[in-house]
Amino acid sequence: MTSPVIRAFIAIEMSPEIQKQLDQVSSQLKDLLQGVPIRWVKVENIHLTLKFLGDVSITNVEVIQKMLAAEVAGHHPFEISVGELGAFPDTRRPRVIWIKVQAPPELTAVQFGIETQTERLGYAREERLFYPHLTLGRVSRGARSGDVHRISEAFDTVKVGFLGATRVKAINLYRSDLKPGGATYTCLYSAKLIPE
Repeated sequence: MTSPVIRAFIAIEMSPEIQKQLDQVSSQLKDLLQGVPIRWVKVENIHLTLKFLGDVSITNVEVIQKMLAAEVAGHHPFEISVGELGAFPDTRRPRVIWIKVQAPPELTAVQFGIETQTERLGYAREERLFYPHLTLGRVSRGARSGDVHRISEAFDTVKVGFLGATRVKAINLYRSDLKPGGATYTCLYSAKLIPE
């Protein structure tokens, strides 16, 4: 019997060219940080997340799809640029390792609209400010101070410049299935921006 609830999120897919660049950066960091407890994100799972919904009832999926289609339909395609290594909360106390995404105001407008509409549907509003990024890895809570120091040093060693740009023409709704080998993501719906 299938579960009546799925884990879901709304995100932008990266182009194969950018995924390839992200894979190279991730591999470089993994080599430098062998033995450090970091949960690395599989490159095919790296997305620009606009809204993490969490548990969604199967019966609500269609409502979310309609909301997404209506929200996205008012926006034109735009270009995002990917590059520069960073961490939350910062590179001296890294918990999340990421690559920065630079985008025009259109991205913030789309994200704000999605946040507002999903809140109306009963999904909690994200309290943190939206900061566009692509997560490469999450540092385990069990990381020791020596591990944290090694990660900080890696930020000084690995220099990441411009990795590429991609034109955003659609916003996707994904389901996330947690499996022993890590999460697998399936695109449930793709909402197109105003056709060019």
